[in-house]
Amino acid sequence: MINLILAEDHNIVRNGISMLLGADKEISIKGEAVNGLEVINMLAEGIKADIILADINMPEMDGISLIKEMKVSSPQTRIVILSMLDNEKYVAQAFAEGASGYLLKSASADELLFALKHVNSGGKYLCSELSIRLLDKLLHTVNTPFDKASHEIDFSIREIEILHLIAEGLTNNEMSDKLFISKRTIEGHRQSLIEKTGSRNTAALIRFAVLSGIVQ
Repeated sequence: MINLILAEDHNIVRNGISMLLGADKEISIKGEAVNGLEVINMLAEGIKADIILADINMPEMDGISLIKEMKVSSPQTRIVILSMLDNEKYVAQAFAEGASGYLLKSASADELLFALKHVNSGGKYLCSELSIRLLDKLLHTVNTPFDKASHEIDFSIREIEILHLIAEGLTNNEMSDKLFISKRTIEGHRQSLIEKTGSRNTAALIRFAVLSGIVQ
């Protein structure tokens, strides 16, 4: 039996994942949290977990910070990230800090269940979509212009998330609804992205993101 804590700040998403995992006889959900701090408190109260399934972008304590904290307070507990963020920077950072798995939220139910069981047996797991993408980069040398300055820009997790949504063509209102934050906050992040990258408009911002590898 895999004892698991689920950390996801969006109620609808968390409820859906909980129902999916709860239907598997090999998985027992011991707790649900909306941020990393709640996970830490649950463990401090005596709740035992083999795996923590966590989003990266959560309030108060995000997934990366949770991994760092768990490495000190509960190193035997494995952490699997389930996120919509597919940027290689965050995938690499998650594994470097000690994550045992990284899956995109677009992963199938079967893949998620397989990943959790594989990690519980001592392995590490990177979802198929990201694995294929990395393999493709190894097999094909991409000779596209690359702005080295992008490495020096410190984007927040939320900014990367919004940059992906801008590239998908979503409006400020649509992003506000999707991310459950205000339109004014979206506008602030958009302006911050434009200023950080030195882009003159949204089209230039998207071009920057593509050429620097932030958006595929």
